[in-house]
Amino acid sequence: MPFLIGFIALIFIFILSCLKIVPQATEYVIEFLGKYQTTWGAGLHFKIPILQRISRRVTLKEQVLDSAPQPVITKDNVTMRIDTVVYYRIFDAKLYTYGVVDPINALENLTATTLRNLVGELELDGTLTSRDTINGKMTAILDDATDKWGMKVNRVELKNIIPPEEIQNAMEKQMKAERDRRETLLQAEGHKAAAITRAEGDKQAMILAAEGERDARIARAEGEARAIYLAKKAEADGLLALKEAGADAAVLELKKYEALVKMSNGTAAKLIIPTDAVNAVTNNAIFSETTGLGNTTKPAEKPKKVAKEDPCCDK
Repeated sequence: MPFLIGFIALIFIFILSCLKIVPQATEYVIEFLGKYQTTWGAGLHFKIPILQRISRRVTLKEQVLDSAPQPVITKDNVTMRIDTVVYYRIFDAKLYTYGVVDPINALENLTATTLRNLVGELELDGTLTSRDTINGKMTAILDDATDKWGMKVNRVELKNIIPPEEIQNAMEKQMKAERDRRETLLQAEGHKAAAITRAEGDKQAMILAAEGERDARIARAEGEARAIYLAKKAEADGLLALKEAGADAAVLELKKYEALVKMSNGTAAKLIIPTDAVNAVTNNAIFSETTGLGNTTKPAEKPKKVAKEDPCCDK
């Protein structure tokens, strides 16, 4: 009885050892007597002992190949070091197992040679500014070359581009000179803009001052014209009032005379009276004295006669 139990346990352990569980996103390449038989996907499988063998366990996840920096010579004979990063995945486990001896090493060497070929066609400045172009070309070339290995190259990125130390120093000096040039240009443009702004300000100030002086002169001229107009209007109104009052020619001549007197009110002024005005004044004075018209002085009262006493009658 113990022998039977041990035999059953041995059979059970043997069966368990023949059961194989393949994880998700993984494939097993199975050989039967040393020859490829099938590829197991994810799940539970039964392996025949001795006759079947798991040749390779292959993961289907995307993987990253980070290559070491490679010395590369550009078209203008500048040696620089460039390291790349390759993103790939395995889509066929059979081709990946039997297509090449060491797929990862083969991909790494193919990446290095392709990079040298592409960079050798470019100059230093073109290499530094054409990362996207190099990445696209390398992705297309590597993807086409690795199809027979069961590998799919999704993308390639240039991680670092390290030029020689003397080139780096020259590039830094060139960059500093370029920055100094831009700074000088900016300062010159600033001074130019400031000078233009000041000139425009002075121009506007002069224009405004001229306009202000013009407006002031116009205002003064209008004021003087208004004053002359009002003075003439007042004089005309006065003459009209004299005319309506029935003033004769003599009065008008007197008014002219008064006006001439007012005009001569000042130092070193000479008054020239026309002869007709003098004659008019003289005639007016004689007429006034003769007729008494226009004489404002009251005539003296005559003395009253005192009646003399009659000695005969009074008594």
